[in-house]
Amino acid sequence: MFDRFIEAFTGQLLGKLLKNEPLAKHTTLRVGGPAKVFVQPLDKDAFVSTIKLVREFNLPYKVLGKGSNLLASDDVFEGVIIQTDKSINYTIIDDTLVTVGAGVSDVKLARDMAKVGLAGLEFISGIPGTIGGAIFMNAGAYNKEIKDVIKKVLILDNFNELRWLNQEELEFSYRKSIFQKNPDWVIIEAVLELELGDKETILATIKSRKEKRMIAQPLEMPSAGSTFRNPDGHAAWKLVADSGLRGFSVGGAKVSTKHTNFVINSGDATAMDIYQVILHVQDEIYRQHQLKMHREVELFNWSE
Repeated sequence: MFDRFIEAFTGQLLGKLLKNEPLAKHTTLRVGGPAKVFVQPLDKDAFVSTIKLVREFNLPYKVLGKGSNLLASDDVFEGVIIQTDKSINYTIIDDTLVTVGAGVSDVKLARDMAKVGLAGLEFISGIPGTIGGAIFMNAGAYNKEIKDVIKKVLILDNFNELRWLNQEELEFSYRKSIFQKNPDWVIIEAVLELELGDKETILATIKSRKEKRMIAQPLEMPSAGSTFRNPDGHAAWKLVADSGLRGFSVGGAKVSTKHTNFVINSGDATAMDIYQVILHVQDEIYRQHQLKMHREVELFNWSE
């Protein structure tokens, strides 16, 4: 089936195809084993055609943006990785309504909108993923979430139909959306509703927040961003610190001493090293505080 998919993908000139491509090259944690097939569709139409092809040939697949918030295992992925940030990467502005492809960078979009005087995305200016990923997990910061600016989302459903979901249908809650209950649905694009604002003020807010993150977070090291969700009434970083886990390490993986809700790759970590650090933190916090720490980081290609 892989050979037939490769023949169809290349024959239809849908984009770039790589074999046995290490996912460590495409995740912000810089870990992950090779994908049997890794593709970068040319554009939106090619992306949709690629999804339909992998389904036609009944191949396992994963849609990948910038690989943030993802812990890919060290094992071979016997399937197809379909990357979005080269294919569905477009922005169309119509007054305060912005149509954006799922592969657009959160950071870049926030800055681009600021430059044209559109406010409302300052909160994602430090989230190192794509809009598709932000929608999937209802990403948020500074007491705002992506649900606050979403008007509707275009998806390819499990019947290969393109259809729009409005804000109410997306079932947003804290770090959740309808897509976690429907993993076969693929986010194609979204329409955001922003607000008119002063360009210099918006850019100053983004700059100020970046400076604060540089001081408070280990942005110089590979990570997946925040590792754990905040349990009700608690700050995840404080629970980790108060449990004596600051700096805890396994191999090349380590709880950051700068911000304890970050597990970092100190240079030579394996995915298993990172996974073991996460498990240890969860076990210790439950032992000491009887609180369950739920991952913000998605596990991919693990057998748990």
